[in-house]
Amino acid sequence: MFNRRVLLAIAASAAVMSTAQAQDWKAKYPELVMATIPSENAAQVTERFGPFAAYLSREIGVPVKLRISGDYAAVIEGQRAEQIHIAYYGPASYARARMIGVKTTPFAIEVNKGGVKGYHSVFYVKANSPYKTIADLKGKNIGLVDPNSTSGNNVPRFALDGMKINPDEFFGKVVYTGSHINAVMALNQGTVDVAANWWNNENDSELQRMVDKAMVKKEDFRMIYKSEQIVNSPIAYLDSLPADLKQRIEKAFFDAPTKDKVAYDKLSDGKNDPFQPVKHEAYLPIIELNKFVDSLRRR
Repeated sequence: MFNRRVLLAIAASAAVMSTAQAQDWKAKYPELVMATIPSENAAQVTERFGPFAAYLSREIGVPVKLRISGDYAAVIEGQRAEQIHIAYYGPASYARARMIGVKTTPFAIEVNKGGVKGYHSVFYVKANSPYKTIADLKGKNIGLVDPNSTSGNNVPRFALDGMKINPDEFFGKVVYTGSHINAVMALNQGTVDVAANWWNNENDSELQRMVDKAMVKKEDFRMIYKSEQIVNSPIAYLDSLPADLKQRIEKAFFDAPTKDKVAYDKLSDGKNDPFQPVKHEAYLPIIELNKFVDSLRRR
């Protein structure tokens, strides 16, 4: 009887402490801010992430506000200023954040259908163009996405360097479009002659998303380059958040496919498996990639 009473008392005490800790962090964090890199335009980001932010609000217990960022750097700087608590990064933007001292840690990674934790950078041209290889595009305009985009800048620049091509000298103009959608649209409208983008497989890419929304026709585009696999995007939270809050955030992300499948599927049009845990070490090669691209600018 004594042992049972002691155990019950300990359990009750732990419950009270847990509740008190929750109240402590809720007082300091009456709401959380989540931001994602603008791989799409503001309307598409809101459509894709809005339901998920609402789900997180219910699960975590405080409102989670979605912040629409103008560019990749805004997410990095928002976390550096500790104004963004949860960041949905690309690999290169996360690596850049850590390289400049942002105190943030990845806890979840996107997973494609079939358990694949990687994607590719590709170059598209118009299907009716004469271009078969990058070498055919000398003097033409290239569309990149953002200086902190993995598939839209860093991997393309790495690939071009391997081809002995300096894009700023080889192409007529290098155009930063700001988002992956804009890169495809710039190619479609003839503003650029080749565009970089992300690609998981034939049925999962930014181009396919645009085709599904009747924004473009898939047969109007042709891929002329595909990179080696790149580690998938991480979700990172600020190191300064309380441990109990971090646990709630993690649980909400990992439980999403079962607790709110509709909101979770909206993130990827139902083309992703559940999030999986990830550590900073998975992105060490991307930090090295960033350093390499930085060195190209100094040549």
